[in-house]
Amino acid sequence: MLIRRGFKPRPMSLDVPFPHNLDEARASRLCERLGHYAFRLFLRGLILAQRPLLPSEATQYLKPAQAEGYATQLVELGLARREKDERLKLLHPAQNFGGTLEWYVARELRVRLGFDVATGLKFHAEGVGGDLDVVATAEGKLLYLELKSSPPKHLASGEVEAFLQRVRRLRPDVALFVMDTSLRLEDKVLPMLREALSAHVPAPRRILREVWALTPHLYLVNARQDLMLNVAAAVAEGLRALAPPPP
Repeated sequence: MLIRRGFKPRPMSLDVPFPHNLDEARASRLCERLGHYAFRLFLRGLILAQRPLLPSEATQYLKPAQAEGYATQLVELGLARREKDERLKLLHPAQNFGGTLEWYVARELRVRLGFDVATGLKFHAEGVGGDLDVVATAEGKLLYLELKSSPPKHLASGEVEAFLQRVRRLRPDVALFVMDTSLRLEDKVLPMLREALSAHVPAPRRILREVWALTPHLYLVNARQDLMLNVAAAVAEGLRALAPPPP
């Protein structure tokens, strides 16, 4: 679908803390754990540290017993090991959490919603920078998701502008700007997106929780309660908006 639109996308190897040939059983178990926001915070903390940590040091948002439990799960999955001083070391270090988030969301779109998916694509569109985090297709429709694993306070206006440039060039049927955070989006991220939209658009519409429709084709989503349920709600709203009006 991208090539038919005149682009020359190039797939990149995802930067993830596990083997790319992860067997289906372990991939399924890992996805189940990644469905929990607290586990994602824990794994993100381990990745960002770039060194072995005591489980309690990975993030300040978890109680020690909860962090210890997640550490045990990573060891059981074969993704980490205990050092002699009980510090936890990832066996396949990654540079950041972004690749893991892309892998998780793409897999869930494929397994739960039946999409064909691709991740981490070099866009190579003239005058437009950045990569396409996740693209997916079903029912002849093209879906594009931009994923952010950092809190809203780290989001720069240039990132929002670049995302909208890619949307305008790609022209997907539905586009999602996804923040993997439980924090509110209406204080900072929603105003940034509205300001960056060149055309006049009506006031954003809340679909549920922190799932917002900026246009019938553009949605803002966070991870409050459940990231993938929120993504699915935005996808459903976008696909319904594309359908002809009922008789």
